[in-house]
Amino acid sequence: MALNATIAKVTDRIEERSETRRATYLDRMRRAAEEGPRRAHLSCGNQAHAYAAMAGDKDALASGRSPNIGIVTAYNDMLSAHQPFERFPDVIRAAAREAGATAQVAGGVPAMCDGVTQGQVGMELSLFSRDVIALAAGVALSHNTFDSALYLGVCDKIVPGLVMAAATFGYIPGIFLPAGPMTSGLPNDEKAKVRQQFAAGEVGRDKLMEAEMASYHGPGTCTFYGTANSNQMLMEFMGLHLPGASFVNPGTPLREALTVAGTERAAEITALGNDYRPVCDVLDAKAFVNGIVGLMATGGSTNLVLHLPAMARAAGIELELDDFDEISNVVPLMAKVYPNGLADVNHFHAAGGLSYMIGELLSAGLLHDEVKTVAGDGLSLYTQEPKLEEGRVVYAPGAGTTQNDKILRPATDPFQKTGGLQQLRGNLGHGMMKTSAVDPSRHVIEAKARVFQDQQQVKDAFKAGEFTEDTIVVVRFQGPSANGMPELHSLTPTLAVLQDRGLKVALVTDGRMSGASGKVPSCIHIAPEAAKGGPLARVRDGDMIRVDATNGEITCLAPDFDSREAATPDLSDNGHGVGRELFAAFRENCGLSSNGAAVVV
Repeated sequence: MALNATIAKVTDRIEERSETRRATYLDRMRRAAEEGPRRAHLSCGNQAHAYAAMAGDKDALASGRSPNIGIVTAYNDMLSAHQPFERFPDVIRAAAREAGATAQVAGGVPAMCDGVTQGQVGMELSLFSRDVIALAAGVALSHNTFDSALYLGVCDKIVPGLVMAAATFGYIPGIFLPAGPMTSGLPNDEKAKVRQQFAAGEVGRDKLMEAEMASYHGPGTCTFYGTANSNQMLMEFMGLHLPGASFVNPGTPLREALTVAGTERAAEITALGNDYRPVCDVLDAKAFVNGIVGLMATGGSTNLVLHLPAMARAAGIELELDDFDEISNVVPLMAKVYPNGLADVNHFHAAGGLSYMIGELLSAGLLHDEVKTVAGDGLSLYTQEPKLEEGRVVYAPGAGTTQNDKILRPATDPFQKTGGLQQLRGNLGHGMMKTSAVDPSRHVIEAKARVFQDQQQVKDAFKAGEFTEDTIVVVRFQGPSANGMPELHSLTPTLAVLQDRGLKVALVTDGRMSGASGKVPSCIHIAPEAAKGGPLARVRDGDMIRVDATNGEITCLAPDFDSREAATPDLSDNGHGVGRELFAAFRENCGLSSNGAAVVV
């Protein structure tokens, strides 16, 4: 099928807008690539330091004729999704030797768990950790001894930060190796119900802990379709994973075989061979458009609307929020995975998963097939599924039909005709809503505002019984320059209780919500942020606010709204404690949330 006219138009517009930046970027990448294998430019002393601990690999490294693969790992035991990476370097080194190559852990990057820091002050470091990860990966690769790289990362800020680094070192090939989702535990909807019961005082902490531990129960990615699993989708749609790598459970033979296959491929696509595939050629405008299409078709995380522009800038591509909006208007929502439905990612994968979706979207003319990927030329390679044959990965055609139409539907018969995210604009600024998780009856809410400066104030008001009528809860001074733009996900149970009591409620904030943000309508990422004098700073208690996700509007109806002075925030407690003082330079120098809130790109 011919490419959809809107997808073609948006792609052309991005390419035109990015022409100068992209040309400069590619020129730098080509000149770096022309210098030849990195190790050729190191002195004998440089090399001796680099190979001193490599035992039996020393001769191969010193000869410079075999590919050397750098491993950048986000391994730690704090993230269940990253704990399986503990064993990956041993598997990779062994696979590299079998392939006639070598592999070294180039360095580690920090990887914080948003699940641990939700509702805590540590969450104020979360968004900026993305830029720290990019910097740390840059330090790892700066040793300049690698012909390709393997990036081990899964969760929220980790993959975007690693992509920013991979693009910066775009003259070398790079493949992302995931760890896979944990097996299914307590269903996510049941966990959410217990959270609401606890917020309402109906059950004790013992029951809450029991439910949480039954849901988050083992190694692997959390099974809901939040930012971590949206990242995995993105890497597949953008051609940085091997086909079908995203949702294979940890600790399985197929998972290990995919790690071996990724290592072998990383050795094949270096400049030393005949199939050189540097990251700079993979990450072009078409790849980013494909990623946005995947985000909309799956109802993915709102966080990626922040991360994609930052990732793109690192590759010389300029994305704007209008690009997301126009793509969302023509891409059908094909999946229902929690919080958009009751299924988890394991159910989604079993129903046909990403290979089915990519095939459907290609057939509908909604994806670019003519792209370079780490697997080869053409996104159609990603309609295949990996199978295990005599311990090795082989590929077979993926499911041609959905295996469960309550979870996954064809592009011609979707759950809704447009994507899962909606941009909202008005006199309060520019925000967005994850509409795929919100019942359509709640897409339009008009109610009086209650204004708060942090999450705890909202919870205190709830406990005091102050919410007795329809309410727009405004939580401001939560933007990147105010306090690092934390997620406000811990408000979800509280607001959901109000909603279940029959009240119409919505959240409006210049902060973020989790990628698992659920059934409460939330207009988030409001820009300009209140701390920079954005219009959210002029809202007062009792103002009528209209949140209209149907028409894409967010408006304060107070007649004197435009003439008011902005409230002055008290940010005196924002900059100290739990490491926040170390991030003052990030808060002072970050960009707007509407273009990624980045510091380093």
